[in-house]
Amino acid sequence: MTRFWITLEQGVRLVIRGIEQMHGGEIFVPKIPSMNLMEMAGVIAPGCDVEAIGIRPGEKLHEVLISEDEARQAIETEDMYVIQPAHPWWRKENWNHARALPEGFRYQQ
Repeated sequence: MTRFWITLEQGVRLVIRGIEQMHGGEIFVPKIPSMNLMEMAGVIAPGCDVEAIGIRPGEKLHEVLISEDEARQAIETEDMYVIQPAHPWWRKENWNHARALPEGFRYQQ
């Protein structure tokens, strides 16, 4: 399994930046690293015994932070993605400094 990782400080900075830059209704998704859980266990406790218990109901092997459907409304900045609202009142010009995502984009690790 892989999981994305964000520190408390990174989370707080993302929230503050979102408050400062939001126009209303956006979803902010940071560009953050992911890691294989078995590799992480090996780094934290080298040589330890690991018992694989398998996937539990509702768990995913790999997280998806932006699906292909969401990516159609998303844009990219240097350090985050912004999923824009799909409402008639939304103006795409609110984020004219960001880049559109390519067709079929998916943010998954």
